[in-house]
Amino acid sequence: MIEDKTHWAGKFFVVWTGQAFSLVGSALVQFALVWWLTKETGSATILATSTLIAMLPQIFLGPFAGTFIDRWNRKAVMLVSDSLIAIATLFLIYLFSTGRESVFAIFMILLIRSAGGAFHYPAMQASTSLMVPKQHLARIAGMNQTLYGVISVFAPPLGALLISIFPLHSVLYVDVFTAIIAVTLLTLVAIPQPIKKNGIGDGTLKPNTYMQDLKEGWRYMVKWPGLLSLALLAMFLNFLLTPSASLIPLMVTKIYHGGAVQLGLVDSSVGVGVILGGLILSVWGGFKKKILTSVMGIVGMGIGIIVFGSLPGDQFYLALGACFFLGLMQVLANGPLSAIFQATIDPAMQGRVLSLIGAGATAMSPISLLVAGPVADNLGLRTWYIVGGIISVIAALSAYFIPAIMGIEDNHPDTVPSESTIPLEQ
Repeated sequence: MIEDKTHWAGKFFVVWTGQAFSLVGSALVQFALVWWLTKETGSATILATSTLIAMLPQIFLGPFAGTFIDRWNRKAVMLVSDSLIAIATLFLIYLFSTGRESVFAIFMILLIRSAGGAFHYPAMQASTSLMVPKQHLARIAGMNQTLYGVISVFAPPLGALLISIFPLHSVLYVDVFTAIIAVTLLTLVAIPQPIKKNGIGDGTLKPNTYMQDLKEGWRYMVKWPGLLSLALLAMFLNFLLTPSASLIPLMVTKIYHGGAVQLGLVDSSVGVGVILGGLILSVWGGFKKKILTSVMGIVGMGIGIIVFGSLPGDQFYLALGACFFLGLMQVLANGPLSAIFQATIDPAMQGRVLSLIGAGATAMSPISLLVAGPVADNLGLRTWYIVGGIISVIAALSAYFIPAIMGIEDNHPDTVPSESTIPLEQ
């Protein structure tokens, strides 16, 4: 990891700023497509399926993408990923401008964009741990959460405003322009690259094969009891909570009797909570034992979801309060975990391990979405929110009594695969 406390910030925040612009464009595209699907179909099953489609690359590419990220130049991975996502948006613009848009076409674009993200996100995460000194990682995680909150606040109302003024294909150009900014700034900065060397018994050095690297990532995770237990907990929580996010547009329209403006207010309320949570985490850094902060955040998320799914339809503004609380708790749940992983996982293994964790957590979501869509259509939208929220609270409280999870910051493997990590700027 780079330990230069004088010069790391300038380089890192050039990259961070470019990625912030890209996230704004992606948020606008996401809002526009979700609203189009909601308005055109009004189907919980379609919305759940769209979320499922976007997750498939994360599930099937994730375990393998991480190994490539650890083998390839991480800067190149991010450049190609950003460019691929922008090209997919350009094709979507063409479809809408020529009147050829369809649910199937949107599903395919979501699939391509997600494939780019399957490589981009773990590459950025793994690069961050090499660019930022260890003692600053928790605060950077808080800043990232604040950024997501700011985007959540401003992107939905901005998207609703732009959609009401311009054709949808014109709004999508914003994503292309922000991607150009991200790629341009990324080209200006050298990204540290870990170099691995492996002994083969006679004193010589020979690079691992792809399959050896893939197996090393899996062994590293299994050998770490806290990491494996936390990954399993994340899988269970994703099964419970993923539908809560994908069904929000229908909750707004059918339960709270709102439209695009109300949907934007819900997203913005979550965003304000995320901003406040991010600011709190940036200054505070969480409890000394970071996993305690995460457990508290998960309990809070469950409570927020229960309240949002239980309120009467005429109590929309109380529902916004629940969304605000949910956003705040989301930061306290996710931010410390990110810092734990970046600070304790060997930098040369982070692409593989983070991708495996992400793929495992995401893999449960399609199952829940396939179940949640029909359940919501037949038993009511509130069902999944109330039941999922209650079980999430119970699961988080149960984790407090699992030593492997509560000791994750201390019980990582004493030894790692035989490789040396030398950060070089490339």
